[in-house]
Amino acid sequence: MSNPKLEVLTPSNSQLIFIDHQPQMAFGVQSIDRQTLKNNTVALAKAGKVFNIPTIITTVETESFSGHTYPELLDVFPGKEILERTSMNSWDDQKVRDALKKNGRKKVVVAGLWTEVCNNSFALCAMLEGDYEIYMVADASGGTSLMAHDLAMQRMIQAGVVPVTWQQVMLEWQRDWARKETYDAVTSIVKEHSGAYGMGIDYAYTMVHKAPARSVGAHETLAPVPAPVR
Repeated sequence: MSNPKLEVLTPSNSQLIFIDHQPQMAFGVQSIDRQTLKNNTVALAKAGKVFNIPTIITTVETESFSGHTYPELLDVFPGKEILERTSMNSWDDQKVRDALKKNGRKKVVVAGLWTEVCNNSFALCAMLEGDYEIYMVADASGGTSLMAHDLAMQRMIQAGVVPVTWQQVMLEWQRDWARKETYDAVTSIVKEHSGAYGMGIDYAYTMVHKAPARSVGAHETLAPVPAPVR
């Protein structure tokens, strides 16, 4: 008997949903540094675009409470429709169900706010009622406390959700560095969003392979001039 959880994520079997990456929701996040949260969310979005992953962006009470989706996230998908809701549970909105069905992939990669509310309820309902497989991107999601986030992740894992991180998802989609059609785009995301990993790539390119520095424009380096020492 096959186990779908043993299947790796691929560009042809995945879809992606961003739930409520909005300022007022982010204000309440205490489980992860909020700038790190935004960095990870935007990186995941860029990865989704590189691999042409069908992507849904859904929001709750934008005008009355939550505010507008991170502009950095929206700019990854210019002109994309945003699916507005009233329910905390995205599964309760028919537009979201229809979009998931239209995308035609059972593996749903999820990032959202808050982990213990919007992510949790969507994951449980999508698995129970829609027979979807949920991959929860823990570091592109956030809860109102570390305990709230952790316990929600544990509850979802017990129910069958697969926990992942944004970089894990991207590199699973890439799988082989010989896939040159996405190599440059993936390494660009790494260099911009992956901290020490990205710095290491920059170092290797410039110091080992003698590639030009990645900075835009020329920067002249002035030679040392020792000052008089008393």
